[in-house]
This record gives sequence, structure tokens and C-alpha cells, in this order.
Amino acid sequence: MRRQNKVQIIAIAALLCALGILIPMIAPKIVIEPASFTLASHVPVFIAMFISPAVAISVAFITGLGFLISGFPLVIVLRALSHAIFAVIGAYALKKNSNLIATGKSNFLFNLAIAIIHAISEVAIVTFFYWGSSMTSAYYDKGYLLSVVVLVGLGTVIHSMLDFTIALYVWKPVQKVVTVPISIKLSSK
Repeated sequence: MRRQNKVQIIAIAALLCALGILIPMIAPKIVIEPASFTLASHVPVFIAMFISPAVAISVAFITGLGFLISGFPLVIVLRALSHAIFAVIGAYALKKNSNLIATGKSNFLFNLAIAIIHAISEVAIVTFFYWGSSMTSAYYDKGYLLSVVVLVGLGTVIHSMLDFTIALYVWKPVQKVVTVPISIKLSSK
């Protein structure tokens, strides 16, 4: 890879990291006690996933550390760091087969698969804290099934799928001006 491409990829990754840290601080939150979801918070990670596995893992890891630096509770920091799991799986899958999101059906299935991986990772982390009696009383008031499985699990699937769709709409015009090698090119349709 040419030196210029490496510098551009690092710059793009840095911009995505900055957005990934900034979005949770300023974007609107949807709160369904005890869970909350920040609109578009996964978009930088998904866009990084479209570029390459290395960019995806870097952006997921740095944005997760951004939650730590911003003073979020440990359970939220670990949920953010878990994004590295779906990001690297998705990025490698797209690198191997960019047609995974070429049609409406394949796009939906890929989006759903990534969302399920995302949700399983976050539910595992919240479960660890839940059974360690480290969550707020609102989690225990609603019970494990509702607060962890439904709100965190199903909520994460829905949130992830929405953010993936936003990332696709953002990526379509951006990919036309990105001059570095990328894992996928989407049609303008």
C-alpha cells in the first residue's frame, strides 16, 4: 500500500474515532428505563467496518476508550468496547464478500446477523454485572428477562440495525470521495 494511502486511512480512522467519541456526548438519547440508546452512536464503527478490518477494530477500540475517558460507568464502557467483536467480524465478512450488502435481502440479513452478534456481546456484559449485583436498582426492579434480555438484547438489535442503515446512507455519497482502498463499494441506487 502506498504511503499516501496509509496516511489517508489513518486520517479517516482518526476522524471516525473522533465522531465515535463525540456522538454519545451530544446525540439524542432514547431512554426506556433502565436502558438508554444513543442515536447514531454506532455509525462511525459501521463506516469503519466498510473500509477495512484494521480500521474497524481501531475505531471500535478507541471509541470504547472514549467512553472511559468521558466518565461513563464501567458497564457502558465495556459494552462500547464489545463493539470490536461485531466490527471485526463484519469487516472481515465484507472484505471477503462485498456482495453481502448488495441487495435488499442480503443487506437485511447481514445487518440482522451483525445486530445479533452485537446484542449477544452486550447482553453477556450486562449479565455479568447484573448477577454481580452491580447494576442500578431499575434493572432489578424490572427483572432479568425484561431489563437485560428484552431491553438490552432486543433494544440493541433494533438500535444496531437503525445505526447500520444510517451508516449505509452516509457511506454511499462519502465512498465516492474516499480515494483509499476500501472493502466495499455500494451502488448509488
